Amino acid sequence: CRCCAEGRRHSSILYSILRSQEERAVPAAGPAPRGCPCGSRRRVVLRSPQVACKAASAVLVKTLRFVQNVPCFQELPLEEQLLLVRSCWAPLLLLGLAQERVHLETVESAEPSMLQRILTARQHGERPPAPAPAPGRPHHGPHPPSAGEIQAIKGFLAKCWSLDISTKEYAYLKGTVLFNPDLPGLQCTQYIEGLQREAQQALNEHVRLIHRGDEARFAKLNVVLSLLRSINANVVAELFFRPIIGAVNMDDMLLEMLCAKL
Repeated sequence: CRCCAEGRRHSSILYSILRSQEERAVPAAGPAPRGCPCGSRRRVVLRSPQVACKAASAVLVKTLRFVQNVPCFQELPLEEQLLLVRSCWAPLLLLGLAQERVHLETVESAEPSMLQRILTARQHGERPPAPAPAPGRPHHGPHPPSAGEIQAIKGFLAKCWSLDISTKEYAYLKGTVLFNPDLPGLQCTQYIEGLQREAQQALNEHVRLIHRGDEARFAKLNVVLSLLRSINANVVAELFFRPIIGAVNMDDMLLEMLCAKL
């Protein structure tokens, strides 16, 4: 099987994530000046990356095990499975982190400021670095996520915890995220669209049965999904995986994990 052969070739990726015990001290920087308009652009890192990254990796394994055990997902061709998982691994991971109540503690990165980098580049006759992306813009490159990007993740987790989402509700939310019929390249679009609709209907029926006095709960749970759409997958990968194993191709890792018996 080609996919399993590829998985074996990249087996060190998953092993490194789950087994790494490497300690990396993260120097803390002082707080940004009060009232600074660039506060949301400050770069932040996890306070204890080896702990948080290992927890996130365990949640990712558990999440993909959940996906693999969904009968309707198993009936899809492998190419369709990979396309779905590659597009939604980050929101599924964040839902899993919320369900497992994984808290994030961050500190400012010791990375030099943009002004310092420009001055240093000029002193050495080098080309000045490109400016960091503005808040809300997609995150690219090997730079630590900004404070604004991390706050979006923390805000999502806080929203989930404030709603006290149940196990069944998490399952239906994951089903809604997983079966996304709008992805380009899908062949089983109508079938996947039907699965997403079923997940939403099941969530609605569950809410009406269990939370009869809270008519707005279904809408509140859909707000959770809208918050997920604002979080870039590159930020999630940069935050949880780069501190431990460095640059990683998430497509390779997901292929390995999907083909493995988790």
